[in-house]
Amino acid sequence: MEKIKIGVFGGSGFYSLLEKAEEIEINTPYGKPSAKITIGEYAGKKIAFLPRHGEKHQYPPHKIPYRANIRAFKELGVERIIGPSAAGSLQPGIKPGDFVVCDQFIDRTWGREDTFFDGPKVAHISGAHPYCPELRKLAIDSCRGLEITTHDKGAVVVINGPRFSTTAESRWFSSHGWEVINMTQYPEAILAREAEICYVNIALITDFDAGLEGTRDIKPVTVEEVVRVFNENNEKVKKVIFKMIEKISELGGCQCNQALKNAFF
Repeated sequence: MEKIKIGVFGGSGFYSLLEKAEEIEINTPYGKPSAKITIGEYAGKKIAFLPRHGEKHQYPPHKIPYRANIRAFKELGVERIIGPSAAGSLQPGIKPGDFVVCDQFIDRTWGREDTFFDGPKVAHISGAHPYCPELRKLAIDSCRGLEITTHDKGAVVVINGPRFSTTAESRWFSSHGWEVINMTQYPEAILAREAEICYVNIALITDFDAGLEGTRDIKPVTVEEVVRVFNENNEKVKKVIFKMIEKISELGGCQCNQALKNAFF
């Protein structure tokens, strides 16, 4: 099969991207990915799309087969992944409908299979800058080109889920100055780094988290509100992705494809 260099993950409420596409089934050493992978074309480029929660949102965040998803893209030849996701805001200045192109994460998950190197071969990759700088710039420029309110950096706190935070937890996260909260960025981002694939997250802010309750009539997050805002902004997300795909072949100056170079003793 011809290599498919661009991969896209769909998040909550985002289950399809490409028209006139074919579905393929892949099995990996880590099992099957969340769903069949859709292969299509846009702007003369082959694209692979995979909804990370499955076609019917059947995988909760802590049960998503992250390793299989990344490995499946790797086997297809994917070199760059766009990973949009629904997220909550931890700061009043970041509002529902805004986009945040994250530059850091804080892992608050547990029990997830989060490395391809379980031994005897062991890699210690750098986690200092987990997101591809070139893809981040492209995402920011694409969002702003479409006049979407976009924050060009933000630390995402990744909680285990599937429950939302308590008010105390949320206030604690907010007090550190962290901007965004989500349930899927870990280990997806770091597994992409282990696979030496460029990766970017675009966080679509769907709600204010529980710690901002009582601030300017802000109410705690609910699934209903998350789905409503995500549906309202779904087309914006797709427009950003397509705009990025048009220019993505111009990239090539990052070091993501060398992440394992000095990772072994």
